[in-house]
This record gives sequence, structure tokens and C-alpha cells, in this order.
Amino acid sequence: MTSIVIPAHNEGRVVGRLLDALLADADSDTLTDTDGPDIVVVCNGCTDDTARVAAARGPRVRVVEIPTPSKHTALRVGDEHARGFPRLYVDADVVVGAADVRALAGALAGSPGLLAAAPGRDIPLAGCAWPVRAYYRVWQRLPAVREGLFGRGVIAVTEPGHARIAALPPLMADDLAASLAFGPGERRVVEAARVVVHPPRTWSDLVRRRIRAATSSAEFERFQASQRAGAAAPSARTGTSDLRALLRAQPRLLPGVLVFAVAALAARRGSRKAIRNQDFSTWLRDESSRQG
Repeated sequence: MTSIVIPAHNEGRVVGRLLDALLADADSDTLTDTDGPDIVVVCNGCTDDTARVAAARGPRVRVVEIPTPSKHTALRVGDEHARGFPRLYVDADVVVGAADVRALAGALAGSPGLLAAAPGRDIPLAGCAWPVRAYYRVWQRLPAVREGLFGRGVIAVTEPGHARIAALPPLMADDLAASLAFGPGERRVVEAARVVVHPPRTWSDLVRRRIRAATSSAEFERFQASQRAGAAAPSARTGTSDLRALLRAQPRLLPGVLVFAVAALAARRGSRKAIRNQDFSTWLRDESSRQG
């Protein structure tokens, strides 16, 4: 049985659209109560109607409520309630369908040695400010972004794969850590499966998201350094060489590369205080991506 764990903190505005997509073909043979995926929504520290919205989707969705607003704790509690493998961890603010879940589960089942998989990423940019659109046109083309499992809001693991990521400590960059926990031959982006990742619509929300990414990357790199004692560690950082290569291949992306660089500098400046104070728990959440 495939299990789906959805950590949700005050996601009442968006968790319904995810659950509706997962349950869209609930009348098919693969989505009966006995054969379909096991869906667990862990409402952590919610002060809105997330639990009510999730429970309204019926008995196929099990809702667990905990008082602590912690994604890491929610994931571990979800593990305690989940019934099987492969296991998917899905952010409440993305949209992935039942057919995509089956494609991920099928890829893991049909590929010996494959421990983790994630879907291809669709980012709807309509309604976003032009600098946001320019940023994501560059970001989506970066090699690390194309090949990594992070930034998708969905990761599927086998039981051995789960054992590997369950050993990771609480980290803000949990999806980056999970992606780099697997070697290139152990992880795969399954393009036949798709996830819709809603981007921030405003420049200020994009910068907030990038500050969070810069802060969480610094925390993750400190963790890597503590584990590897000076040995080279896998990285998903984008360097100037990546941007130069992108420009050589597609010169028309120059305006987007300039916007990308400005966003990176703003994120670096904005994250300095948090990194200096070792504040790796303040979650700078953008709300514009959660608008209907």
C-alpha cells in the first residue's frame, strides 16, 4: 500500500485542492479503500480550519492533529500513522494527482536500486509580477534544479530510502537534505508524473522565499561539514559558471539572469542576521502563492 504523508500548518486555503486531486479518480480500481493510497494529513500547530477542510474529504483521508508547529515533527508523526511503502511526503500547498502518485510508485517498484523519486515540476507563472516570471524562467533551467528532488514539494521513497532520510536531523532545508541523501543512481525525477508548484506572485514574497532558502542552505552546509570532517560534500548550489553556461546556450535569458542575480544578492543580505544568530527555525512563508 502506498502511503502519503501531508504535513500541514495553517493550510486551510490550499489543502483541499491537493486532496481533491489525490481523490479525483476515487472510483477507479486502484483507489478503493483497500487498494488505494493511504493518506495521512498531519495538522501541526494549526489555528485555522486545516483539519476541518481535510476531514471533509471523507474517510479516505485520516487527519492527525498535534499542537507543535513543526514540519519535522509532523513528518515523524505521519510516519507513525502511515501504513505502507512506497511512501510519499507531500507539501500541502502543491497539487499532485492520483495518476502521478501511481507513476512515482511504479518507477520505484520497477527500478532495482532506485530509492527515491520526485515528479516533474510545473510552475504556473500567470498572475506573477514580471521579475518573478523572469526569475523562474532561469531557475527552472539550472542543472541542479532540473536534476534534484528538492523544490517540488513531493518526494517518494522506498522502505530503505525512508530509513536513510529518517536518520536526518531536523533541518529547514528538509527537501534539499533528502535529495542529497541519495546518489545520482539512487534518485530520479520521473517526468511522467507532474506536480504543480505555485510560485510567489510578488517580488517581496519571492525575496522572502529566497532568504529562507539561503538561510536553510547555510544550516544544511553546517550539518554536512559536521558529518564529513573536511571531505567534499554533495551540493546543489548554483555558481556563476552555471549562469554563464545558461547565457551561452540561451542569450535571450540575460534579463532573467540579471533578476536572478539581484534576488540572490538580496537573499544573501537578508539571511545574514539569521545565520549569524543561528536562527534556523523562523519560517519566512509567502502568502501570495496561497491565493485562490
